[in-house]
Formats: sequence, structure tokens, C-alpha cells
Amino acid sequence: MRTISIILAACAVALMSSQALAQSPAPAAAPAQPSAGGTPEIMPFDIPYGQSIGLERAKQVMAAAEAEAKRRNWKMNVAVVDTNGELIQFERMEGAQIASGTISIGKARTAARFRRETRVFFNAFETGHGYINTLDPIGCSGGTGDQDAAVCKAGAEVVK
Repeated sequence: MRTISIILAACAVALMSSQALAQSPAPAAAPAQPSAGGTPEIMPFDIPYGQSIGLERAKQVMAAAEAEAKRRNWKMNVAVVDTNGELIQFERMEGAQIASGTISIGKARTAARFRRETRVFFNAFETGHGYINTLDPIGCSGGTGDQDAAVCKAGAEVVK
């Protein structure tokens, strides 16, 4: 899967909370962190950004994400970004939360630029890492985190 991790982060249904929008190869398992916060020997998330997604491919990703959301009767906002995190396509489904539009774009951008699912940042925040507040808004948006991720994952499958 090449960057646009979140293309579906792009999924803003961007759920992309799914490396969805990143059109990069699937990363190897993250190296174990040294105990007591030491320095890892291997750079985590060392994933190539890959070739950027074009409009036609973004439309395919969007169609897959939208189909998944409709199948589950979820009203979502979906954003598809390129490898730089720049918006290529955005869609707010009928009845989706208005505030989630901007959130989905931010989640897609964050996933693409950091080359990982936005859930990684959420999990770090939940465990008390305050630096997460300095990042762009993160997420796919419209439903719960798991719903956002499911929709983005459907879109991400298109770029595998």
C-alpha cells in the first residue's frame, strides 16, 4: 500500500485513519521500543512516501470508501490527499456532521505526512503524551474512530 495513507485519511471518512491515504508499501512490524524510553536502533515508520495519487485514482478510492459507508448506513466525510497531504478530493455525504469535514481533511493530511494511521496519535494522546496537541487535527470523520477507520480501510484497499 503506497502513501496516501489515509488517503483515507483521505478517508476523512477519512478514516484513513488507515494508512489509507498513504500510497506506501505496508510497513514492517514496528521495532520494539527499548525499555525505559531508550533510543531504538531502527527508525520507526521509515516508510517511503511513494508516488502521489492522481485524480482518477482518488475518485476510485472515494467510491470505495463511500460504498462502505453506505453499506453500513454511516454518514461520513471523506478526504483524499496526495503524498504531501494536499487535498485532491473531498465529499460530505448527505447528513454527515458538518464539523467533521475539516477534521477529516486534517486526519488525511496528518496520516499522509507522518506515514501512519491517525489512530497512532490518538493512542499516544490517550496514554498521556501531550505533544500530540501540537499536531494538525487528526482523524477521519463522521462516526466513531472504529467506524472512520473501517471506511478509510475500504478506500485504502483500492491503492494496494
